[in-house]
Amino acid sequence: MGPRLKRVRRDMGLTQANMAADLEISASYVALMERNQRPVTAELLLRLAATYKIDIASLADDGSEELGKRLKGIMREPMFADIDLPALDMADIATSYPGFAEAFLRLHTAFSEEQMTLAQRQAHGAGEALPDPVGEARAFLAARRNCFPLLDEAAEAAAREMGKGAPDLAALVDRLDKRHGRKVRFIDPAVMLGALRWHDRHREQVLISDRLNGSGRRYQLALQLALLEARPAISAQLSEGRFTGDNAQRMARRALANYWAAAVLMPYRAFLRAAREHLHDIEVLSRLFGCSFEQIAHRLTTMGRSGEEGVPFFFLRVDEAGNVSKRLDGAGFPFARTGGSCPLWNVHSAFRTPGQVVTQSLELPDGQRFFSIARTVEAGGGAHDAPRAVRAVALACAAEHADRLVYARGPNIAPTPIGVACHLCHRPHCIARAAPPIGREMRPDENRETGVPFAFATD
Repeated sequence: MGPRLKRVRRDMGLTQANMAADLEISASYVALMERNQRPVTAELLLRLAATYKIDIASLADDGSEELGKRLKGIMREPMFADIDLPALDMADIATSYPGFAEAFLRLHTAFSEEQMTLAQRQAHGAGEALPDPVGEARAFLAARRNCFPLLDEAAEAAAREMGKGAPDLAALVDRLDKRHGRKVRFIDPAVMLGALRWHDRHREQVLISDRLNGSGRRYQLALQLALLEARPAISAQLSEGRFTGDNAQRMARRALANYWAAAVLMPYRAFLRAAREHLHDIEVLSRLFGCSFEQIAHRLTTMGRSGEEGVPFFFLRVDEAGNVSKRLDGAGFPFARTGGSCPLWNVHSAFRTPGQVVTQSLELPDGQRFFSIARTVEAGGGAHDAPRAVRAVALACAAEHADRLVYARGPNIAPTPIGVACHLCHRPHCIARAAPPIGREMRPDENRETGVPFAFATD
């Protein structure tokens, strides 16, 4: 009742001393009641109603229920996921501290609006340049064509120490035990609050989700080895980069740790030899090295060691909305840094045939030709109610290398003309166009309809 009493007092423009005089109690008692440190008795409620001619029932309708619902809705957002605030506590905040709850909601609304404004400004290239840690990390990898020979050598040496070829699950578990004194346990992810891997330093153990399949378990163990063994080598590589903030360096460090983990499971020379022998058949390589389709495709982009080069590939991973979550350039593919990619590229149509490899020859407006394969991949799962994410990955190389791929066998198919992105593509008569290209005037003729979304003055 305290905050409600305070609202009534303020609505009537009274001070605590004024109300105390009207109700024939002390001002300190009013203050204590408003802070919920003294009860608001039935007698005081009746005196309040009689003195100020108000309905006692109106004190119950203070909007705290609606305030509580709004607070609960906001607290479900991912940015608050690590804050343990039970529903009852939120209801108490809305009831006992409505001013604070309202202030928090206003701040969140202002924050959300500002974030949207910044996102739009960044997407359109307007205003002051914003920090882009993802872009900086990608630039760091792209500048080195996603190949780090020193990490490959260190990982290859570690793989040799664990036995011939790629280390299996038992070898990885044994190395963590004997070299680092870490016991490995496969447990229910609920024990780890939904995590896939947890390095429990206090108990000197590595916990791995038992919902992961074989390739997932091996990868998480290899990644833990990278974090324990490869820090000096990774730091040496990062010292060559130029980062404007800690976030960009952290993202690049994580990428290099994942690189080392992949290099342990797929040692450079053995992997390159197998890729050549089997014409880069990803399914065959997946079975040989016990890794997933995406892990194999990712590793194929790293075969750029001087004197031992593989096919230079470009890798892209997108969701059904076209958002890019991973991009690795080893082929010089001119992918747009802003905006979406061309909808005619098969990485987008792969969602129509889940789990199947689709192939496509591509031709860019400047005449460059590429060969692309794409397939959907799934993340998450492991239980009926576990969240899953379906994405599509594309692996592309210059057309001159296509004959080294098993996927390019068969009759030659005319290349599909695509653009880098709609706002950079000047191909006329494209029915899939989502935006006009920069620098082209729209045709003013309203009397002629061609069926093309955007027609140009020179058409």
